[in-house]
Amino acid sequence: MSDPVSGAAGERVTHRHSDRLLASLARRAWRPLAVVAAGSAAASAATLAMPALLAAAVDEVLAGEDALAAVAWLALTVAVFTLADLARTIAGASSNASATSALRLRLTGHVLRLDAGEARRFPTGELATRLVSNTATAGRVPLTLVDTAAGLVTAAGGVTALFLVDRWTGLAFLAGLPVALTMIFFFVTRMSGLYDRYQEAQGHLAARLTDTLAGIRTVRASGTADREIARVLAPLPGLSAAGRALWRAQARGVWRIGLVLPLIEVIVLAVAGLGVVDGRLAPGRLLAVAGYATLGLSFVEQLDAVMSLVQARSAARRVCQVLALHTQVPGTRPAPAGPGTLSLRGVTVTRDGTPLLDELDLEVPAGLLTAVVGPSGAGKTTLALVAGRLLDPDRGEVVLDGRPLREIAPESLRDLVAYAFERPALLGGDLASAIAYGRPGTGRAAVREAAAAARVDDVIRRLPQGYDTPAAGAPLSGGELQRLGLARALVRRARLTVLDDATSSLDTATEAQVTRALVDGMRGRTRLVVAHRATTAARADLVVWLEGGRVRARGTHRDLWTDPAYRALFATGDLSEKEEPCPVPR
Repeated sequence: MSDPVSGAAGERVTHRHSDRLLASLARRAWRPLAVVAAGSAAASAATLAMPALLAAAVDEVLAGEDALAAVAWLALTVAVFTLADLARTIAGASSNASATSALRLRLTGHVLRLDAGEARRFPTGELATRLVSNTATAGRVPLTLVDTAAGLVTAAGGVTALFLVDRWTGLAFLAGLPVALTMIFFFVTRMSGLYDRYQEAQGHLAARLTDTLAGIRTVRASGTADREIARVLAPLPGLSAAGRALWRAQARGVWRIGLVLPLIEVIVLAVAGLGVVDGRLAPGRLLAVAGYATLGLSFVEQLDAVMSLVQARSAARRVCQVLALHTQVPGTRPAPAGPGTLSLRGVTVTRDGTPLLDELDLEVPAGLLTAVVGPSGAGKTTLALVAGRLLDPDRGEVVLDGRPLREIAPESLRDLVAYAFERPALLGGDLASAIAYGRPGTGRAAVREAAAAARVDDVIRRLPQGYDTPAAGAPLSGGELQRLGLARALVRRARLTVLDDATSSLDTATEAQVTRALVDGMRGRTRLVVAHRATTAARADLVVWLEGGRVRARGTHRDLWTDPAYRALFATGDLSEKEEPCPVPR
């Protein structure tokens, strides 16, 4: 099953990148990890001391001596182990939380810095899986590494203690060790590829489910629930096959290893038993050999930890695929002075080999209302995105008042350019905050003025909580949501305002009122409007007619109306079809 990010990000990311990411997590969580390491060291020392103390106590009892001191030392060792393990558990939880939080913040910040073209490489559900599930899996790596190291140290200490107790038992242990290590190596290698397949299949399923939930009203209205269920579950056979292969490989590996380990332990105990019979070992030493043999074989218990690391490595690779997407390099220069002249010079945007804008040269005059029209796929949405640097062109430059947008600092650019979209998302809490979103400190009077200009003030006032109504649950129609999005753009009073089909859901009367606000209420400010109605184009100072990513013609609506092809755009309703080459930011 192929990865959703075929080519681009997927090919750039190797396990070396994921290993670096996992190493960075350990650096971020070093404080709790230091406590975990100290607790693990103390617990390991106590664990290694227990068999020797137990053997000493048994020997003293069998010899008829007072074993009180040995028992006291044994009890103290158990207490140290308990406290150390408790400290390790508490610090371990903190380490997991710290590493996961750091990774999620990094991934979220990276995603928010992507332009619209890069963001579309991942379906929403796939991205959510990587942000929630894969980051949690990768975030457990620092703790797992420390635990694994402590376990291996304990196992090595057990083998060393075997030699100190009796070298023959140590040699017997080492004789069977290569077989067990070989089995473990092939097991881990096999499982690594299977984990990759399984997580990719999970991502495909999550992406389809999220897409369906986003369009649940359409599904219900069309009566296609059964068809959608089948589509969503289409990756399920692949997920099932990957899961079955995973469990089969695990079952085969576990039972083979499970046969070898007891055999090694039996051989070691047989050698120790012969030593007791020969008088080479005291009876209590037999208990010590049994204990240290078990500790020596405890490295196999780290197999689960190794599997967790393999799974985490796969998860980290999937996170790295998102981090490998190119983010926009922020500019550093302040906003230029000027009236709001927008220039596109040789702008080219290509997606999947198809040019959306093709060497586009365009001058948007300052202070005028410029309407952009054209058939579906002409490049209207792409033009709107590059106009305010929501998308960087592959070639060419977008310039505002003589300064390339790439050079302008993000905070200055957001003050210069305001957007309104076809499907606005209301963020910020209540409706007043949603309108003032991105403009902290905006007063309620300015919010109401913008809402009135967008013809939505009366709608808000009719709600029981008015402007304090939570935006997430506000009972608003599609047209009312669009008007709120318009108000959000109007309140910014930006030098350049870009409206991407932001009035498509309005009725004719309301659309005329809103357009009048754009014409009269924003006079003197530059407005770029993606228009799908002849009425909007008619009220514009200038109309730019796009076709195939280039300017076919420009002029007033009255002048262009003489062209039959121009009239045909509106007559056929071609403009009502929304192009979606890049996802429109909400």
